[in-house]
Amino acid sequence: MLKSPVGHVSGAPLQAVLFDMDGTLVDTELQWWEAVEHVAARPLTEADQPEVLGRPVEHTAAWLATTSGASAADLAERLHREFVDRVRIGIVPRPGALDLLDALARDGVPTALVTASPRTVADTVLKALGAGRFAVSVTADDTDRSKPDPAPYLAACRALGVDPAACVAVEDTQTGVRSAEAAGCAVLAVPSLAPIDAAPGRTVRASLAGVTPEDLRAIAAGDTADRTTGYELRVMSWNLWLGGTRVDDHRAKQLKAIMESGADIVGLQETGGTAAQELADALGWYHHRAGENLGIISRHPLTRHLGDPDVGFYGAAGARIRIAPGREVDIWTAHLDHTPYGPYESVFDGLPADVLIAHEEVRLAQMRDTLRRIEETADDGVPVVLVGDFNCPSHLDRPDVAWPVTRAAEEAGLRDSYREAHPDPAGDPGHTWSPIHPVHEDGSGRREPQDRIDYVLHRGLEVLDSLTYVSGSPRPWPDVFGNEWPSDHAAVITTFAVPPTG
Repeated sequence: MLKSPVGHVSGAPLQAVLFDMDGTLVDTELQWWEAVEHVAARPLTEADQPEVLGRPVEHTAAWLATTSGASAADLAERLHREFVDRVRIGIVPRPGALDLLDALARDGVPTALVTASPRTVADTVLKALGAGRFAVSVTADDTDRSKPDPAPYLAACRALGVDPAACVAVEDTQTGVRSAEAAGCAVLAVPSLAPIDAAPGRTVRASLAGVTPEDLRAIAAGDTADRTTGYELRVMSWNLWLGGTRVDDHRAKQLKAIMESGADIVGLQETGGTAAQELADALGWYHHRAGENLGIISRHPLTRHLGDPDVGFYGAAGARIRIAPGREVDIWTAHLDHTPYGPYESVFDGLPADVLIAHEEVRLAQMRDTLRRIEETADDGVPVVLVGDFNCPSHLDRPDVAWPVTRAAEEAGLRDSYREAHPDPAGDPGHTWSPIHPVHEDGSGRREPQDRIDYVLHRGLEVLDSLTYVSGSPRPWPDVFGNEWPSDHAAVITTFAVPPTG
């Protein structure tokens, strides 16, 4: 797949404009909605939108099959027939769509059609609009994965020979926006049936009426952001558990989890060396790999690598990430030594607090080294996020032990995002260790201490929400090969508000 080079930022001349079809160029989103209602034999509601809007026929058919008793194949055939019949009755261009296409043609800007509809439907619409308006068309039949996966937009960019980061995708659904942004494109969102919020790299307009090629050039260059307005940023910390290799089809499951999480940036531990690059390549994201264990992947460009690129299995690595014009964030990921493990010494061995604290000296030294590196590279006005598997509890969770590793981070000005969002450790323990270890793996039958040992810490941001995340219902160790969740840790995901620049 196409991959933008590390360090690439927006600002390059507009190379192409990539248009969604249904609901964006032509007014067919309502026709698709009505076709689904007809086959479902019931009115659809707002709750159904994620399974309908912007989705390929096969996805919606499989969704309907879970409740209808009919086969997904039969439902797909019925949906296709109903939709095509409605489209053939009359295709209505969306306001401003043809004017914008004509203006781009006059300016010599290539365009592509990128749709989740099958080729038969796309060709019907292309015939009505004029197939010559588009240099390339990509349909649901042309890629193995459809929206919200980035594959369709990456395929269009590959066919055009352009850099996704120098393209603008025009979309009307959240599903399509996710696909285009994952591919690395700037996005002009023109919502049809459901609202879409503005975000870094995304501009929202009520319609295409009045949109000009100059507007799209400004969007591609990142010059449209209002720097007095803050943005949301979703950061995830995830220990991949030896790269995920204990679980079958682990890379596909990792990709699915990241896409479903909605994360913008993921700090990784235990990458097995190649996971950061492979995940970023598959998502069309940017990445930084450090040593054999640490990595960062981001839908936003990386402008600087931080820390030791040859860090060992334990340690920390960072990257500066440009999330919008004039806005950057330093993201660090850390993995601290796993032994001796304080919760075992506390629960199994009954060691007192002073001994537990003394036994944290290796991790404490690693945290202090991480904090030193963070301060050496920090710049005024650039927020900092430190994520990672610290392999120790928090002093905010266990009042009986002043766990020194998290205290050191707090004293350095880093705040615990999960505990900010959930200040009661008894009511919201936020355990991340371990979704697959209800009992200790030594065969003794002792219950495994459940603890919060994975963190998203920050400085200079506002916490909007934070949660722990596990997909599916993982089976316990050692019967983990078929688990949907390919890790022995829960992930931590925090949504931040990034403040406006001064």
